[in-house]
Amino acid sequence: MSSKVTDQKSVLVDLTKCVGCGSCTVACKLWNAQSFQNPQTNEYENAHGVDVQLDSNTWTTVEHKKVNKDGQEVWRFVKRQCMHCLEPACSSVCFAHAFHQTEQGAVQYDPSVCVGCRYCMIACPFDIPKYEWEKVLPSVMKCQFCSSKLEDGEAPACASVCPTDALMFGNRDELLAKAHEIINNDSRYLNHVYGEKEVGGTSWLYISDVDFGELGFPTNLPEKSIPENVHGFTRFTIPIFAVGAAAWTGVSLYAKRRHAVAHEGHHAEEHHEEA
Repeated sequence: MSSKVTDQKSVLVDLTKCVGCGSCTVACKLWNAQSFQNPQTNEYENAHGVDVQLDSNTWTTVEHKKVNKDGQEVWRFVKRQCMHCLEPACSSVCFAHAFHQTEQGAVQYDPSVCVGCRYCMIACPFDIPKYEWEKVLPSVMKCQFCSSKLEDGEAPACASVCPTDALMFGNRDELLAKAHEIINNDSRYLNHVYGEKEVGGTSWLYISDVDFGELGFPTNLPEKSIPENVHGFTRFTIPIFAVGAAAWTGVSLYAKRRHAVAHEGHHAEEHHEEA
């Protein structure tokens, strides 16, 4: 976890309680002043189980999943948004420092310093940051975890309106303890809190009674964070470069010396012949 984070906030999502109402998506758009692009179409798509995808104007969605559980087809609804990693890959690859973490762990984006390289989009293990392709001067957009609300001790807009308490906001350690308590006391749940350890841990945590892979979650992620994994390789960069530079210098000097000796020998032979 970043040393700047002193009061790590999280949201625990209980996927058995989500009914797919979409209240969280509406609250997100209202709080963040996002436009409702073709709202009738979006309502129709949600009502008929067609997923509205994350994009530069939609920072949270609820995906509709028909999955097999105990031999029967059942519906599950999965809220998607930035996972707000404890050690965010997007921030680690951004040489312009357009990403930073707040004291509550929200991963923030500053478009004023972004150079549009889109390295963050490549680095994110959850495919979250989206580019404003439709704009002449585009930015990278994603969920900001309602950081101003978190600073005031309030829940993010999406969690504050959930009618079924599928989104529980609080301190990450306390929510992890609650998640494990729920799992231990109810045999329906998988013995897995998604986001507890994936890529070093995330601020958004999930519990479910259906395999996370069937719900579209990436399940082959390492427990080490991407910045830590990358550091494991890049920490050798300077020593390797230094050794390589020294070897190249040695080879170059040796080649120059051989060339000089050969050149001197050639001149000596010419002088001898002239004599």
